[in-house]
Amino acid sequence: MELNLLLKIIALVGAVVVGVVALVALRAEWKKTALEDHVTKIMMVLLALGCAEVILVAFGVWGRT
Repeated sequence: MELNLLLKIIALVGAVVVGVVALVALRAEWKKTALEDHVTKIMMVLLALGCAEVILVAFGVWGRT
């Protein structure tokens, strides 16, 4: 197996796992209204967006050179 393909598969699996965990945590935090909870929500959304970006790059949809 080519090293590049192996690294893309590892990145894809990691991004899916981290993204799912971030979305589950975001759903758990959603009803809270304190200031630190809003900061946590923003961080979880940014983490999920980063995972979506990694998934797009792993599939070759985004970031082609």
